[in-house]
Amino acid sequence: MARIDLAEDAPGRVHFLLGNHAIARGAMEAGVGVAAAYPGTPSSEVLDALAAFAKRLGFHAEWSVNEKVALEVAVGASYSGVRALAAMKHVGVNVALDPLVTLAYTGVRGGLVLVSADDPGLHSSQNEQDNRLLARFAKILCLEPHDPQSALEYTRTAFEISEEFQTPVMLRTTTRVNHARGSVTFGEMPARKRKARFEKDPERFVCVPSHARPLHGVLNRKLEAMEEFASKSGLNQMSSGDDYGIITSGVSRNYVREAVEELDINPSVLEVAVSHPMPRALVEEFLEGVDRVLVVEELEPYMEDFVRGLAASRDVELHGKDLVPRESELNVDRVKEAIARFLGMDYKTPSRKLPLELPPRPPVMCPGCSHRAVYYALEKITKKKIYPGDIGCYTLGVLEPLRTMDTCLCMGAGISQGAGMFQAGVKDNIVAFIGDSTFLHAGIPALINAVYNRANMTVVILDNRATAMTGFQPHPGLGVTATGEKTHQVDFAEIAKACGAGFIKKVKPFQVDEAVKVFQEALDYKGVSVVIAEEPCSLTTKKLGLWKTPPKVDEEKCKDWDCQCWFPDQNGTYYERACKNLIPCPAINFKEGKSYIDEALCTGCLLCAHVCPNEAIKEVKDED
Repeated sequence: MARIDLAEDAPGRVHFLLGNHAIARGAMEAGVGVAAAYPGTPSSEVLDALAAFAKRLGFHAEWSVNEKVALEVAVGASYSGVRALAAMKHVGVNVALDPLVTLAYTGVRGGLVLVSADDPGLHSSQNEQDNRLLARFAKILCLEPHDPQSALEYTRTAFEISEEFQTPVMLRTTTRVNHARGSVTFGEMPARKRKARFEKDPERFVCVPSHARPLHGVLNRKLEAMEEFASKSGLNQMSSGDDYGIITSGVSRNYVREAVEELDINPSVLEVAVSHPMPRALVEEFLEGVDRVLVVEELEPYMEDFVRGLAASRDVELHGKDLVPRESELNVDRVKEAIARFLGMDYKTPSRKLPLELPPRPPVMCPGCSHRAVYYALEKITKKKIYPGDIGCYTLGVLEPLRTMDTCLCMGAGISQGAGMFQAGVKDNIVAFIGDSTFLHAGIPALINAVYNRANMTVVILDNRATAMTGFQPHPGLGVTATGEKTHQVDFAEIAKACGAGFIKKVKPFQVDEAVKVFQEALDYKGVSVVIAEEPCSLTTKKLGLWKTPPKVDEEKCKDWDCQCWFPDQNGTYYERACKNLIPCPAINFKEGKSYIDEALCTGCLLCAHVCPNEAIKEVKDED
């Protein structure tokens, strides 16, 4: 993004863009006035890109505290006649669903586009939900781009559709669209900025029951009109071929095109861009020319279920999820195999072995991650503990040998689950982990609820000064906005105090002995205790030049691999290699039975020196 001016007024110029940057460019070409989002892979770069050019183009871009708030900010702008965009990952739409469903009733004034970035294959998510189903549930129009060029064009078009039908429009993408790169041709930038003006219309915008009842009827009539539009829209593409057909949408369109070429076949193909409401008339026209159809789509049989009713009345043989996998993402090989089975062809997916066997790369916390120190300090306390967790880098605590994460459901759930465990009668100590951004997103109501209902548990706010897992986006705890302006910085301790927590203390995780003492006090407290673990993310401290000199290993004191390096856990069981097995840090390695520090990775946090039972790892003073 740094090398490409996404805001340049250069129609016809071609750039090689990330799909998310193409969406941002499309929004700018549409004259977006307000953009709001909560970071979440694979959607984060949309707002990142918009924020980079917001001041220059004179629109507002913000990181909101959660997806519900982001959509509501966009709604306020839209009600005022300004075009607005809200961006989030697929599970974020769950958070925003409350305002979304009623927004479909009230409709919009300025065009409003909701970017829902779905994640087939669970690259960075806790589920694979298919948000085409939510578009249908909310009764809003849904567009599915299939590459970066269509991402730009569909975004721009989505604003126009939104205003034509006065409805929010979902731009449903997937990871392979958001994070793919491709050639994108720029369109024209708008000449004028819209002025905001809110015109009162309480019968429309105040959804009390007497107003909402007629609005639901209006919405249903809009839906009928949108279905007619979907069939006539030039966004969908249909081509004639042999007497069998393939219906597909989204990124699957690309796989189908390549599979058809490689299999050297000539099917009739319907490529759906408007997936809700489905283009009924176009599908009916397509079915008239074929005897059998294969529906190729990722995740749920969304289109298949729609087509099935139409195909049955025409005696058209229909296949879909009986041949196409229902979970994980598709690729060309999986689609080729499904098409071959559909046609009865003799085809077997080729083995795609790499010429070199690559080493495994399991997920692991970064060198110098302060979460590792928090987990180590807690495990030094001998009490039995249960660890309800949350969404973030710290979820990696579930891995061996840390094993300090027992649940992970959704944003903010760890605190609520911990309270539920206590109320159910669990006697073990309950320690709920939550990150700084996640606490502001959904943790505050959960903390209030735990205090109000007199739970007995400890909440650890892991404040690493960033929304680290999604790209270090700022949040209200940092005192800076998405566009770099200074603003009010919230204080986590003051928030916890306002929520009613009776015990609140801050710790520096790498001051292990002091951290152990504070955690012990928190566990002994009767009621809800809050510990705020303050330590900037090691990746941000590197950028600031704050990494310390790596320690050195005294090979004479380092016990080699003959079972001389033993350490006990809290239950009295002994293990080998304390430095590696107590705090699995990627900067610690072994050669000829001795540990050594990879200075290119080491941050100088000295946690390994603290855990070494033989005092073989020594701090190196800068003056040394």
